[in-house]
Amino acid sequence: MVSSICGIDCTQCGFRDSCNGCEETDGRPFGADCIVALCCQKSNDALRELKERLIAQFNALGIDDMEEVKDLNALKGSFVNLAYPFPDGKMVKFWDDNRIYLGNQLHKTDSDRCYGIVADERYLMVSEYGQGGSEAEIVLFKRWNEKR
Repeated sequence: MVSSICGIDCTQCGFRDSCNGCEETDGRPFGADCIVALCCQKSNDALRELKERLIAQFNALGIDDMEEVKDLNALKGSFVNLAYPFPDGKMVKFWDDNRIYLGNQLHKTDSDRCYGIVADERYLMVSEYGQGGSEAEIVLFKRWNEKR
């Protein structure tokens, strides 16, 4: 069994077969940083404080048809790393598939589409997409925190 830094029950995780454990890897269970482990290594309150700051940042964006952000979850990059079309036809991804970020999925009011929100300690993104991440569009991508 692998051990977690944040207290998550690793036996309940769908990634337990591919995870190397955050305690064993010093907060890099898939080979890249886990934002939750980094916070837990700083202090007992660091994760709560980061979540509060990020939630306030997302809600302050004022996206009219996006639900209020109430919580953020630890999400593996491969879940949130959608490909976005650029004007030249190239498809671009912004996140590291092996890193753990904070994010959530919110319903778009009066639509069958969703908003995906994701952030690390420096950047935040809001995207809109259809079922299964189809037809993904960037709504906003910005630096939110100058400190690292």
